[in-house]
Order: sequence, then structure tokens, then C-alpha cells
Amino acid sequence: MAKENTGVKAKKIKLDASDMIVRGFAYVFITLFAVLCLFPFLLIVATSFTSEASIMKYGFQIWPREFSLYAYQLIFKTPMVMIKTYGLTIGLTVTGTVIGLFIVAMTGYALQRPDFPFRNGISFYIYFTTLFSGGLVPFYLLVVKYLHLKDSYFAILLPLLMSPWLIILMKNFVKGIPFEITESGKIDGANDFKIFTSLILPMMTPGLATIGLFIALGYWNEWYYSSLFLSSKVDIRPLQYQLYRIINEVNSLKNSVAGANVVVTDLPDESLKMATAVLATGPIIFLYPSVQKYFISGITVGAVKG
Repeated sequence: MAKENTGVKAKKIKLDASDMIVRGFAYVFITLFAVLCLFPFLLIVATSFTSEASIMKYGFQIWPREFSLYAYQLIFKTPMVMIKTYGLTIGLTVTGTVIGLFIVAMTGYALQRPDFPFRNGISFYIYFTTLFSGGLVPFYLLVVKYLHLKDSYFAILLPLLMSPWLIILMKNFVKGIPFEITESGKIDGANDFKIFTSLILPMMTPGLATIGLFIALGYWNEWYYSSLFLSSKVDIRPLQYQLYRIINEVNSLKNSVAGANVVVTDLPDESLKMATAVLATGPIIFLYPSVQKYFISGITVGAVKG
């Protein structure tokens, strides 16, 4: 029987001429599409290493005509600040993703259990918040006046830990896990937390990878809450907000009389924007390949089941 199964696995599917032509066109199309997707990123990288004068004269090009590191020198004028900024952003991303994943996973699992009596009411409450919100002013007053988180990194960490959409996505994903597994854990004498961590959590890998990517991107790209709750008293700011401040400072310098002693036309503008895009995108772009095999199945399962 084992030999029979081995023979079946080793059997190759024979392709006729039409199948090979279709596959050939598919491979060519996918290759061209991948190159087209890669082209804008290469253009951004090339522009970040191009002098501002060359950009003004020749426009954006895939290869720098006049190589320049001025934009990066301006960003890393204070290298220790940028290093600490990267460290802060990485720390917030890792911490927030781990804690947020655990909270979202527990919430989605609890709301899907048939023996949880309040699951429908809580699910409706979570869904209701996707339709209506209190607005910016009540949220700001809550964080600053009642939680006293002004100039605290917790004002950035806490709001991004979870979102109603991620909870709904995880809830729908958990529907694919049979409730009999939970019942078998109860029969063996395990408590609810032990059942969740030992039996359910390992089966949620695709959903965890998908939602973890969304949470990580949210923390990495965060700048809005930083602009609201971090004042000039805070020395180290998240990466995106720090880069945003650098661009604004350069623009202010170019438009102000204070820049009279500087050759204003030499100050980077477009190249600076591209350099900030490279620095902001570069590290996080390597996260996607590590979760790619789980991402499609996780987002598909979570979206189809309702």
C-alpha cells in the first residue's frame, strides 16, 4: 500500500501543447507584472540618491544622473537621534503587535464560543463602534485629561492594540476551528486559558500572521497620535513622525527669511521625500515575506466565513 501511495505522489501530470502555451503566457504576464510593481520602488530609491538640481533639470529617472547623499546626510545630521527613533519604533511595533495579537485572539475566540452567553451582545457592541465614533475631541480629552497620557508613549501604544475590524476578522477565522476541540480539553480537565493557549492558539497561525501584519504596519506607520500627544518636551519620537518633522523643517527653511545664508535651491525637497520613504519602508518590507504563506489563507478564511 505504501508503494502504491509513493507511486501516486511521484506521478507527473502530462501537459499538452495548449497547456504549455497557457502556462508560458501566465509566467510572462506574472513576470512583467512583478517588474511593473518593482519599478516605482526602484524609482524612489534612485531619486533619493539624486541631487535636487538634477531632479529639477531632468526629472525623475531610474538611474541617478548626479549622485548625491545630501538628503540622507540631512536626515542623519544627528545620527544618535535617528538610531533611538528606530529603536523606539521597533520596540513599539514588537510590543504592540505581541500584546495586540494576544488580546485580539482571545477576544475572537471568546466571542465565537457557543457556551459564552454574552457573545452576541458584545459582538454587536464591537460592530457598532465601526459605524459610529465619539470623534477626535472626546478621544483627546479621554487620553489627556482622564488617562493623563500626554507626552507618554502609552498614548501611542494603547489605541493601536486592537480594532473592531481585526476582532471581527479573527472571530470569523475561529469559526473554522471545531468547538469539539474545546470540549475535549474540558473533558481532560483543562481550564479555559489552558485550552486557548495549548489547543486553540497553535491552530490560529494563519489568522495570527495576517492580523499580526496589520497591527505591525499600524504601529510602524503611526504618526498621527504622535502629533497629537507628543509635544516638544519629548526628545525621541516614532520614526514616521520624526521624518515628517524633518520634511516640514526643510520646507519652512526654504520658505523663510531665516534661510537667507543658505543656498535654498540646493536644499533637497523631492530627494528628501524619497529618502524618507526609503527609510520608512525599508525595514518593514522584509516582514511580509515571512508571513506570506499564511497571509492569503488567513485573510480569505476570515473574510468568507460570516
